[in-house]
Amino acid sequence: MTESSSQVTNHTRDDSAEAKSPQNQLENSNSADSYEEKDIPSADSSSSRRNADLENAGFTQEEFASLLGKYDYNFKPGDLVKGTVFALEPKGAMIDIGAKTAAFMPVQEVSINRVEGLSDVLHPSESREFFIMSEENEDGQLALSIRRIEYQRAWERVRQLQKEDATIYSEVFATNRGGALVRVEGLRGFIPGSHISARKLKEDLEGEYLPLKFLEVDEERNRLVLSHRRALVEKKMNRLEVGEVVVGSVKGIKPYGAFIDIGGVSGLLHISEISHEHIETPHNVLNVSDQMKVMIIDLDSERGRISLSTKALEPEPGDMLTDPQKVFSKAEEMAAKYKQMLFEQTDEIEEAEETAEPTETPEAAETVIANSES
Repeated sequence: MTESSSQVTNHTRDDSAEAKSPQNQLENSNSADSYEEKDIPSADSSSSRRNADLENAGFTQEEFASLLGKYDYNFKPGDLVKGTVFALEPKGAMIDIGAKTAAFMPVQEVSINRVEGLSDVLHPSESREFFIMSEENEDGQLALSIRRIEYQRAWERVRQLQKEDATIYSEVFATNRGGALVRVEGLRGFIPGSHISARKLKEDLEGEYLPLKFLEVDEERNRLVLSHRRALVEKKMNRLEVGEVVVGSVKGIKPYGAFIDIGGVSGLLHISEISHEHIETPHNVLNVSDQMKVMIIDLDSERGRISLSTKALEPEPGDMLTDPQKVFSKAEEMAAKYKQMLFEQTDEIEEAEETAEPTETPEAAETVIANSES
């Protein structure tokens, strides 16, 4: 072999060895044989799959669809579901409840109370309970609500408060011809004008917090009616008793009697309780704003009514017509006699009950018969 051919052979071997070296392999991989990104299929690209992959998967496409159907939750309107907020949008929120399509909650369904925006109530990734309002729409999407849940629980709460005969405090947010409007547990409540007992005009009550009692709680008719007067009367009644003399002012006069303000609550002085003598109309004896003494003859806390009398305070029948000041000056003395009369009547009733022969029960009669036979 000549020197030149030997050099060629050596160069060829060197080139071959050099090409096999790790360094040159890396360099070659980055040259003519390297891939461009556009040539690399994605992991989910259909071009990267073969029919054989599906054939060897262990189940058919029909079986896979059936499996999905098996785990469908079959959501129904009225159901409560757990969901996670994943997007807040101007018109509502997108909620993941595990359905095939994300559910949607309109902004007006976010709360029973007024809110400025969704973010006041909801936050992304927050999980909570939702109410399904309707069937899936044409896109397979369900409509959700939080307001409906709060609404149901609010009625449950006010029913319980009514059962307990609780006194609540609520702010007047509006007034109308009929009365005043308040919110109780997020529900709109109404106070009839006849059940507002305040020194202020009705129109000036907005923003005031009033003690209230429940008069009517009717979810079916969506009626929540409350009484301010009854709450005040109950509070006042806790410090009043039958036979007590109180000072009041004539607040209003009707054909059947006069309403007397006795420290923030009204009591009725019926026309038959003004005097022992017959009276054609209360206007013949009383005037609005008159200051007078009256005696409490009945306290009805359930109906929120206080019944008053001046007749029981008359030293002589007809004194309220001829000399009302005499009646007021001797009011405490006459009230003491009235209390004594009530006390004696109570004693007589108790004695009559004690001396009354006990009614023989069927069991007692059977015992007597059995003893006589033996």
